[in-house]
Amino acid sequence: MSRLGPHLGRRLGRARGAPPPEAPPPRPEGELVWIHVTGAARRAPLLRLGQRLRELRPGLSLLFTADGEVTPPARLPDAAAWQALPPDAPGAAQRFLAHWAPDCCLWSGGAMPRALMAAAAQAGVPLFLVDAAEADLDRGARAWWPPVGRRPELRRFDAALARDEAVARRLRRAGMAAEAISVAGPLQEGGGPLPCDEGELQHLAGALAGRPVWLAAMTQPGEVASVLQAHRAAMRLSHRLLLILVPDRPEDGPAAAEALAAANLPTARRTAGERPEDTTQVYLADTRGEMGLWYRLAPVTFMASSLEAGHGGRDPYEAAALGSAVIYGPNASGHLDAYARLVAAGAARLVSDATSLSAALSQMIAPDRAASMAEAGWAVVSAGAEVTDRITDLVLDTLDIGRAA
Repeated sequence: MSRLGPHLGRRLGRARGAPPPEAPPPRPEGELVWIHVTGAARRAPLLRLGQRLRELRPGLSLLFTADGEVTPPARLPDAAAWQALPPDAPGAAQRFLAHWAPDCCLWSGGAMPRALMAAAAQAGVPLFLVDAAEADLDRGARAWWPPVGRRPELRRFDAALARDEAVARRLRRAGMAAEAISVAGPLQEGGGPLPCDEGELQHLAGALAGRPVWLAAMTQPGEVASVLQAHRAAMRLSHRLLLILVPDRPEDGPAAAEALAAANLPTARRTAGERPEDTTQVYLADTRGEMGLWYRLAPVTFMASSLEAGHGGRDPYEAAALGSAVIYGPNASGHLDAYARLVAAGAARLVSDATSLSAALSQMIAPDRAASMAEAGWAVVSAGAEVTDRITDLVLDTLDIGRAA
């Protein structure tokens, strides 16, 4: 291409009415962590990591960027933005960094834009390579594995967390300082357990003492009928069984209440200030921010938003981290890696419809069955939590140093 080529292209683009680049949203005030997502399997664990950072650092904002193959999630953590990476050119990289001014960056493998990495290092942004994996090393020309002395991107990172020792050795051979590399294991979706009001937990646990309990978490309106069918079937085996029903959105509470009334199931509704009594068969928990309470009370959880297509499922590690065995439907595309790990460990069971949900629930409400599955789930989550904790500690220490400077 001649020297006039790029300039001519830009002029033609304007003449043809090409849209200007989309302006980024304003940068929020305060600290901001930039998290780059590579590969669909890393999206959910990195989103959960961001959520965990927010829980531990109130006021923290998050910026997510991603490879082109990774689509934005249906939900982002609070105070988070999803932004496309800039073109890999010095000017665009500098404008991106000047706008967002990240306090640190977590880069999860994948291709490393040279101009952006150079600009970030020049701007003094602490760079951390996380979940460095063998698959990234072998992805070919787009991989971040450069021959020594040819590309300096790896040496711009302040620290790297490798999945295993083989990856750590290859990073050292690429020129990274040995003291900057540590073996952490694979990044998984599970994070720390969700919090709850301990006083409320004790009160409800006392009120429900001796009663079997199961949870339908984050249900869509179209799934409620299947959940109630499964509940009725299980009550034939355990007549005191209590269902805690949590709609995916609190605004779906009135519709769920109507469905329960039509089903003639004695119901207590949390937003009405009601509490489950001995005759209550369903507790409609149509509130927000109390999932840590419900998972602790229920030995078995159906992770909804998975029977009905189009919702992507919900994070099963939330339940497994708090000792609840997991049931889920076939439409859990947003968390496939997490469900696969739990199924392989014997901690989760896949169902396809109301009939198979009824059968699974009827088997899993047996205390010994639920306990063995919950124990297996806890082992999976614990392994992932250790890696998450190491990364969160790294980020929080970096932010503390920056705040003290």
